[in-house]
Amino acid sequence: MSATAAGAGALPAPARGRTHRPSTLAVYRWELRKLISQKRTYLGLGLIVILPLFFVIFQNVHQHHRGGQSIFEAQITQSGLATPVLMLTFLSVFMLPLVASLVAGDIVANEDGNGTLKTILTRSVDRGQVLAAKVLAAFTYGVVAVFLSATVATVAGVISFGFHHVVSLSGTVVSAGEALALIAASNALYLVPLAAVVSIGVLLSVVTRNSAAAVVATIGSVILLDIISGIPGLEGAQPYLLTQQFEAWQGLLRTPTDWAPITHSIWLCALYAVPSLVAAYLVFLRRDVAGG
Repeated sequence: MSATAAGAGALPAPARGRTHRPSTLAVYRWELRKLISQKRTYLGLGLIVILPLFFVIFQNVHQHHRGGQSIFEAQITQSGLATPVLMLTFLSVFMLPLVASLVAGDIVANEDGNGTLKTILTRSVDRGQVLAAKVLAAFTYGVVAVFLSATVATVAGVISFGFHHVVSLSGTVVSAGEALALIAASNALYLVPLAAVVSIGVLLSVVTRNSAAAVVATIGSVILLDIISGIPGLEGAQPYLLTQQFEAWQGLLRTPTDWAPITHSIWLCALYAVPSLVAAYLVFLRRDVAGG
């Protein structure tokens, strides 16, 4: 770990003779600074920037596109606004959860591995504040990853194929302006299941105390749930699997809006996220860092 990142692992010592406790917002800002100083942060963001660009370049090279399995695949070269929809479809199942897991699984375990957690917790900072700041930082990274990917895909798509209307999943024509708003809303809605993945990653980061193990276990749990959804005889479990919620945002792309999968996804993802965060807090609250 670089000297900059190591130095960022501890909060500033309180002034002599004072017991001033920094706000959670201040601790959150400190966590963001640490993220900015780490190479892993840019590795994930780099992946989700390169993939949309590669996709658009490939489509430009193969101009004679004959359609595909979805209605948006058939519109790739007709409107640049089909590109961000397709990219969210492709990236939502594995790549975006992987990128979010790189930070969520590392956010606490990295401090354990470098011995900086003890330094943080011996300052005038409440443990709940530290964990809340780390969770918020991991969530923030997920938001940046999702909307950075969407922005790159939209800009590259529009430059290549124009800012034109698209046809929705219901077969209705949607104006370019409305389609752009729906793309933003779809990416925002995708953050709901992604937040559940982040919550699981934070829990595993707290419990395992090992960055690699937490990252692998987080993305492994996503893969496992996806495998379960395809096992014959377990069809009844599909509506309750987290991975099935990665497509709930597509309800926004129907006319009228299909709210059933959206509302289902919100409360189900909460059932994954809230217990994970509560468990992470309880374990972190009782963490013995006396040994470093």
